[in-house]
Order: sequence, then structure tokens, then C-alpha cells
Amino acid sequence: MGKSDFLSPKAIANRIKSKGLQKLRWYCQMCQKQCRDENGFKCHCMSESHQRQLLLASENPQQFMDYFSEEFRNDFLELLRRRFGTKRVHNNIVYNEYISHREHIHMNATQWETLTDFTKWLGREGLCKVDETPKGWYIQYIDRDPETIRRQQEQERKKKQDLDDEEKTAKFIEQQVRRGLEGKELEMPVYTELNRENEEEKVAFNLNKGASTSVAASSKTSSVLGQNALKMVEGAVKRKEAAHSSGQLKEKKKKSALDEIMELEEEKKRTSRRDYWLQPEIIVKIVTKKLGEKYHKKKAVVKEVIDKYTAVVKVIDSGDKLKLDQTHLETVIPAPGKKVMVLNGGYRGNEGILESINEKRFSVTITIDSGPLKGRRVEDILYEDVSKLA
Repeated sequence: MGKSDFLSPKAIANRIKSKGLQKLRWYCQMCQKQCRDENGFKCHCMSESHQRQLLLASENPQQFMDYFSEEFRNDFLELLRRRFGTKRVHNNIVYNEYISHREHIHMNATQWETLTDFTKWLGREGLCKVDETPKGWYIQYIDRDPETIRRQQEQERKKKQDLDDEEKTAKFIEQQVRRGLEGKELEMPVYTELNRENEEEKVAFNLNKGASTSVAASSKTSSVLGQNALKMVEGAVKRKEAAHSSGQLKEKKKKSALDEIMELEEEKKRTSRRDYWLQPEIIVKIVTKKLGEKYHKKKAVVKEVIDKYTAVVKVIDSGDKLKLDQTHLETVIPAPGKKVMVLNGGYRGNEGILESINEKRFSVTITIDSGPLKGRRVEDILYEDVSKLA
């Protein structure tokens, strides 16, 4: 009887059976051939192609074992990095997900006999953090990607900068409070006890000095009383004027302190930075090599920003549209006189004209050309905080 047709039920059933994972004892790693039963595996071992592969392996078995070990290690670590990141996870969970792929490298073809030996080796080589628990071995991937390390350093520097700003604000407020307390201590009034030696005597208050004095009114003439009354009125007027002037001085002090705090807050807002910088209609440069030499170092226009960190860009030369993360892009600095957009800092979102470039400090000077700050000249803006407008 002839061979079954491609669309026959038997051929379709055979293809369905061969799709899933089969038994490991019927798999040939050298030929990467999976057999469905013992008879098929026996026939494969007697085949000419299998005998040739065995002859090749017998000439240099260590080379083949090293190759399979390296492939197993790279695929395992790539799955751990992409699927679990730097989270702590049981090694058996990662292994079960790894072997679910039909074309995976089997461990019996590598230099490690068991998964525990492989886990211990990862810990000795410093590729993962490993620890043994009553439930088994746990692993945690150590990310040594330069881009990830740079991003972590930027986040730490940002946190340190925020802490420095908070400390400066706290010190400034503490100084203002100390000044206010010192002023209050100087202005504290001195209270004296009010005593009367004779009940017939009348008490007169000298408002100029703020102290109480007792005077005998019975022995005074009308002219003396008039002079005393005039003195009392003059003293009251002088005290009111002094109180008004001291109140104005205090108000001025409070105003100046408030102004300084507001200026400090405004300066803090201007120096505040965010970890995302993409804006539509700016020109960027593709710096990743994962897309090949065709797009490496090519300029593109940002057409759309997705979730703050991802951009849909259109390559200027070819017109191709790509979806890239902001870590795969960098800003473009045009010639002086061209229009740019501020992407980070207190002037974020403002358009301006590039005035000059400071190559020593890796910064530029621009003049704001839009919004309420139009005409303002801003210096020392970093390269990565501005980009050319399309």
C-alpha cells in the first residue's frame, strides 16, 4: 500500500501527535530528532545519518558537549530574564517553562547531570543569586546590562537630588523660625507690679515707657493736670506710630521670607526631572543595533508617544515606521538658530531657538519662543534635555 496522502486522516493524526512533547528516552539530541515510540527510535539509531553524527561526535565529544551546555545556559538565562526579571523564583518553575518548548536543549546532553548542579553552578559563576530552602532551590537573576545599570544610577542620583532639595528647604525654614524667635525674645515686654502706697492717691499711666507710676493728684494744680494729659496723649500717639512702624517691618520681613520660600520652590520645580522625555514631532536618532545596520544611527521623527516611554517613529531616509523604547533613542542637537523643544526640567514642553552650544559642559543655551515665558534666555540645558523640532 502506498504512503498516506498529506491531507489524509492518518497523516493529519501523525502531525498532531508529533506537535507536542514526547518521551525524553526517545529523543536524539545529536540529530535533534524526536521519535514517538521505541520502534521508531530503534530505526533512527540504525539509520545512516545517525551513524554519521555519532562518528563526528566521537572525534571531539567535548566540543559538542560545550556547545550544548552553552546553548542550554543562554536559553535558560534569557527565559529567566524575560519572564521573571530580577524576581526570586523556584528553579523548577523556570525549568518546566523552558522544557515546554519542543526544540529545547535537553539537560542530559550538557555537562550538568541534574537541575540542582546547574543551579549551584549559576551561583558560583555569579550569574544568579541562589539559596536553598526546605521547599527547594530558589534563583534570582542578576541584571548586568549596561543600560539597566545606567538607569539605576540615574534613579539613585535623582533620589539624592530630591533629598538634597528637601534638606535645603528644611534648613531654610529652620533659619526663618530661629530669626522669628530671636526677634520675639528681643521684643518681650517687661511687666512690673502695680502698688498703691495710699488709697487716696490716684494712679497715672505713662504709656510712653510702658510702666505704671503713682502720682498724688490732690496737690497738683490744673496746669499740671493739663500738662500731664498732653503728655499722655503725645505718648499714646508715639506708641501707636511705633507699633504701626514695627508692624510694617514685621510684615516686610514676613513678605521677604515668603518670597524666598516661593523662589526656592520655583527653583526646585525648574530643576525637577522625570525619567521619561519623549514628545511628538521631535527628531531623534536610533542608537540600538538590534534592528540591524539598516536603522542604526538613522534619524527619525516621533509621530506618537505610547505610555510615556514608547514612541512610534518614522525613519526620515526610508519612511519606515518603527515602535521603539526611549532607551533605544537619543536626542538630536541642531545648528544654532534652529528650533528645539525642551524635553525635561522646569521648562519642559516649551519651544525655543538654539543660541549656542557649550561642548565642554555638554549643554546648550536657548531662548524660549512660546508660552508665557517667551523671550526668556535659559542657559546650561543638557544635551539630553532638548531635541530638534521636525
